[in-house]
Amino acid sequence: MSYVFNPAPVATVPVVGRAERFPVHRIYCVGRNYEEHAKEMGFTGREPPFFFLKPADAVVPVNAGETGTMAYPSLTSNLHHEIELVVAIGTGGKNIKAADAQKHIFGYAVGLDMTRRDLQGEMKKQGRPWCIGKAFDQSAPIGPITPTAQAGDVTNAEIYVQVNGQDRQRSNVSKLIWNIGETIEHLSAAWELQPGDLIFTGTPEGVAAVAAGDTLVGGVAGLGTLTVRIQA
Repeated sequence: MSYVFNPAPVATVPVVGRAERFPVHRIYCVGRNYEEHAKEMGFTGREPPFFFLKPADAVVPVNAGETGTMAYPSLTSNLHHEIELVVAIGTGGKNIKAADAQKHIFGYAVGLDMTRRDLQGEMKKQGRPWCIGKAFDQSAPIGPITPTAQAGDVTNAEIYVQVNGQDRQRSNVSKLIWNIGETIEHLSAAWELQPGDLIFTGTPEGVAAVAAGDTLVGGVAGLGTLTVRIQA
């Protein structure tokens, strides 16, 4: 097969303990999936889950023990961090029941859903899609994927992010409004999940702005840490 130009390389993420890398198919994100974060964004209650997507090549893969970099994006003066547990799908499927979801999970990682909050807010006011606030280049830094057998009990894991050594977000994955299995059930009813899909499961309270020169260190207990420096 020939192409009119060379295809872009496949976006990939390192895997703990393996030379092979995880090829990314799609990035799904769950909105407002921790109650306290929903409140800080002006919402309450257990609303039905909703999703948005980022392009696969928005990932900024960071190897264990290294510091990744992302450029401060254009068009914004209010770039926010959102620390998240990421679920990596290894076996696809449609209409997956929550009780069967674990069989479809390859592993877990620590991720950041970086957000141009001012642009997102403006789109919300106008009732327009807010892809420009969420799906920009380098908007999904992610650490190595830990296979499920090595990950421990992620459902009760502490999750946190520090900026320049100061706590910004700190919570527990057990506080997800829609847990991992329920999220996969809802998501797979709308899209047929494929091997290589990443699911950013939502962020706890404490989202705030970062500036060029800041260093973010985030983690989920049992999955190591993700370190990212914001460049001008």
